Amino acid sequence: MLNGCTPWPEEFVDRYWMSGHWRGYTLDDLLRDWAQRYGPRTALVHGATRITYAQLNRRVDRMAAGLRLRGMRPGQRVVVQLPNVPELVSTVFALMRVGAVPVFCPLSHRAPEVSHLVRVTEAVGYVAPSTYQGFDHTAMAAGIAAQGPFLRRVFTYEPPGTSSPYGGFSTDVSSCHYFPLGSLDSPPGPALAQSAGEVALFLLSGRTAGTPKVIPRTHNDYAYQARAAAELVSLTENDVYLAALPAESNFAFGCPGILGALSVGATVVLADTPEPAECLPLIERERVTITSLDPGTVQLWLDQLPINQADLSSLRLVQIGGATPSRRATAERIGPELGCRLQQVYGMAEGLLTLTRPGDPDETVLTTQGRPLSPDDEIRIVDSDGKDVPDGDHGELLARGPYTLRGYYRAPGHNARAFTADGFFRTGALARRTPDGDLVVTGRRAEQPSGEPG
Repeated sequence: MLNGCTPWPEEFVDRYWMSGHWRGYTLDDLLRDWAQRYGPRTALVHGATRITYAQLNRRVDRMAAGLRLRGMRPGQRVVVQLPNVPELVSTVFALMRVGAVPVFCPLSHRAPEVSHLVRVTEAVGYVAPSTYQGFDHTAMAAGIAAQGPFLRRVFTYEPPGTSSPYGGFSTDVSSCHYFPLGSLDSPPGPALAQSAGEVALFLLSGRTAGTPKVIPRTHNDYAYQARAAAELVSLTENDVYLAALPAESNFAFGCPGILGALSVGATVVLADTPEPAECLPLIERERVTITSLDPGTVQLWLDQLPINQADLSSLRLVQIGGATPSRRATAERIGPELGCRLQQVYGMAEGLLTLTRPGDPDETVLTTQGRPLSPDDEIRIVDSDGKDVPDGDHGELLARGPYTLRGYYRAPGHNARAFTADGFFRTGALARRTPDGDLVVTGRRAEQPSGEPG
């Protein structure tokens, strides 16, 4: 793993391999396999744009070759700050195909957060719109490049039919080079041999005080998370997943999200916003079968239903997850009003996922966040002294497992507080366990501010 990452101890590595959770495939190699299996099927939909699996893989190949020509090398880090567009998916896979590591960054982050990410990860690249909703990302990148030695490649995304106000290729006084993202189109070279134990991508934590901590996710552990979540919700190639929440979030990208949908040949529909005025018509038009929402967004959807009148009969499952569990009154409306099954999810970018099961009784689905995703997820609920509490009592949720990190990136001081001596992650969530083994998340410790969904 990259220097600055905390690996799993060998005994756990052996356990996760023997159990079949880790299978040794990098995510970009998996995309090649999916393209062979599902080549002519539609992989991504965004507005009028429809991209097949074969087209997506070819685009990733050519973009990766273009990145190599622009100086990107294995092990380098690149901050990716894009809206829900097909280019986000192709860029992430292309970077992994080069051996570079994408750093997922919310669009809402500005110079303080982005410059922090560049410094911590020593990111040499940045991918973002030149401007987006009135904010000048290119100017922000130029300011960050002028302040430090790392950022030297900026790739700007422009929506189809538009061009950058900055023109094409350019170099500034700090020797930072600027390229249109669409210019990354070169004949592909030989495939790069990579280890699935290496870091595939970096996610950000919204669960720690101060600047966001950086979460390393390996190819092995993230592929397992997405695959296991896809199996749990019975995803098939006939499903259509709506990415309504930001695609860079763990919830929308891998729970099972975009990655899980692609793993089974399903179609991913990318929504520009989670607003009901955009998403409800998309469900009707694309015959969406599954989506992931936070409690606030689903409340907006439910309130908009009498006005919108969209045909939602294709919808079979809505996942609800977030830092704050949904209220029962909201959860009870989902089945009757959206006409589909509800799945409660408690997740974090650090790893642990708990989910209700499709066959659970209604009371379990309405009142709990279900059970851990993996049979090898280890859960403890402890009191303030670190001692396990009986089922039914409240305490802090601790977790250890095949897709839960063993340490934040380059944060040894914080890791000493965030992990127990035997590797359990202190989630900061307050929870209790029911007699049936389901978790009920009741809040968070005061010093651990709540984070984004998933």
